Amino acid sequence: MFKLDERLDKDTFFIIDLPLCRVLLMNDNQFPWLILVPRVADVAEIIDLDEAQQQQFLKESGFVSHVLKQKTQCDKLNVAALGNMVKQLHIHHVARFTHDVAWPKPVWGNQPACPYHIEKASVLISTYRESLALFY
Repeated sequence: MFKLDERLDKDTFFIIDLPLCRVLLMNDNQFPWLILVPRVADVAEIIDLDEAQQQQFLKESGFVSHVLKQKTQCDKLNVAALGNMVKQLHIHHVARFTHDVAWPKPVWGNQPACPYHIEKASVLISTYRESLALFY
């Protein structure tokens, strides 16, 4: 049975469940940052998903990427599955700008996270949820 890793749960806000993945908003207002977590138990790598799940993941990742790019008008999208701190498979989708605080470095480990004010997080969650619900 799927259970979201405690660290992901603590560091993110729930947006929506797509057919395969849970979509989360990273609680760091420095970057528009969505995370996809396949709702499959005991999965650490993309290759741990079966072929149909891998194809579904690619569809959902592509859709989330399009929504993120359209909503943010970013200069670049960073899509990555690292898993060095959290073993559970989760794929980061980060909108990057040439003027962001970490550019051109990775978003990890260069500066501390700056949490959202709850009102701003609520607006973003609603905005992304509305767009991502169109996947269905």
